[in-house]
Amino acid sequence: MRAVITVIGKDTVGILAKVTGICAADNVNVMDVTQTVMQDLFAMTMLADISGLQGDFGAFSDKLKSLGADLNLQIHVMHEDIFNSMHRV
Repeated sequence: MRAVITVIGKDTVGILAKVTGICAADNVNVMDVTQTVMQDLFAMTMLADISGLQGDFGAFSDKLKSLGADLNLQIHVMHEDIFNSMHRV
């Protein structure tokens, strides 16, 4: 089972470390990361293996959304199948 995590907002030091720290704490394995900084805008997409997730998917998502609120970022987490369904033509 996999999830897609997206992060968008003003670039600051430590965004990747803080997001992956939450993943590691919940036994979520980051499989792939793409990120870019355009001027001062940070954009990142992660593909994560959630098959070993410790706890509820909703709680994991809420932790990342809370982090986003603390850092003034938009962080979204969704199951890969939902992501693929939304982007299928």
